[in-house]
Order: sequence, then C-alpha cells, then structure tokens
Amino acid sequence: MKYTLYISIFIVFVSCSKKQPTEFDVVTEYFAGFKTSNYEQIKNVISDTLTTINGDYRTVFSPETYYQQFQWDSVFRPKYKLISIDQTNNECIATISISCSKFEFLKNNPMICRRKFQFQSGKISKIEGLDCSNVDWKIWAKEVETLVNWIEVNHPELDGFVHDLSLKGAQNYLKAIELYKARVIE
Repeated sequence: MKYTLYISIFIVFVSCSKKQPTEFDVVTEYFAGFKTSNYEQIKNVISDTLTTINGDYRTVFSPETYYQQFQWDSVFRPKYKLISIDQTNNECIATISISCSKFEFLKNNPMICRRKFQFQSGKISKIEGLDCSNVDWKIWAKEVETLVNWIEVNHPELDGFVHDLSLKGAQNYLKAIELYKARVIE
C-alpha cells in the first residue's frame, strides 16, 4: 500500500510538472512538420478551424482540408528555414525562407516571408501572410503569364493548372514547368 502511494504521488508530480508548450514552441513545431514533411506534426498544432489570409484571399480549413494544401505544397519539394520568431501577446510573427522548384522557375527563390500566427487554446487558429520582402512580383507575374500562355497553346490538357490547388493541380503545375523548360532547351 505504501509503495502504491509513492507511485501515485510520483505520477501526479510528473504530470503537474509538464509545462505547456509556448506559442513559440507551437510555431517551431509547425515549421518542423513542413521541414520533415510530417503532416501529423502539423496537425497536432493547428486548431480544428484554421484560417489563412494571403492578401485578399481568406480560406478556412479543417485539419483534413489543410492536408490537401500540404499535399499541394509538397509536390514542389519545398525547403523551409525558420529564420526568427517574434512573440507578443497572443500572436507570433515568424520570418521564414522557403525555396522550391516552383519559386526557382518563377525567378524568386528563395522567398523570405513574414507570417503572423494567432492562437486559440494553445493551437494555431490563424495564419496571415504579411509580406515577402525579397520577391519581385512583376517578374513572378511575367513568368506565370508566359507559362500559362505557352501551356494554353501547346498543352491545353493542362490548362487551368495555375488555379487548381489540388494535388493533381500541383502535379500539373510541375509538369507544365518541366514541359516549358524542355521547350526552351530544344
């Protein structure tokens, strides 16, 4: 009986001494999931409802629908590097470097971007894209337009890839880039 009491006290002590992850820890874990292509790690730190805001585009995800975004992103073999996290009140602003085959083609690789994270019940509930300081959006738009126009004429079966945010859409985007590059080389 005495032995059981000591074990019970030890378990209560250990349980109480575990500290809750900070918002800094949660954001770090989020990017670690992208870095290692581990969606479960990401899913563990996002709310049941996650809102993303990029410019005028606001999208609300469940963990299951956010997985589709993760799959789309993964096609381009991104490499994420967390540069810094500034924490205030109930939000963090993370500066990250992202490089991938798509950004390379669009002549903006890597992209250095800041994102604001907000939290609810210790999980990420909102991610807002603030800025991408080193991106030349004119070059980006020109490269996208050139690729889209070339695909319309030469591979109409891939038309619409640029707006298709599904896994198949990302695969078509990558295929369009590869076909265009092969055309340039010939």
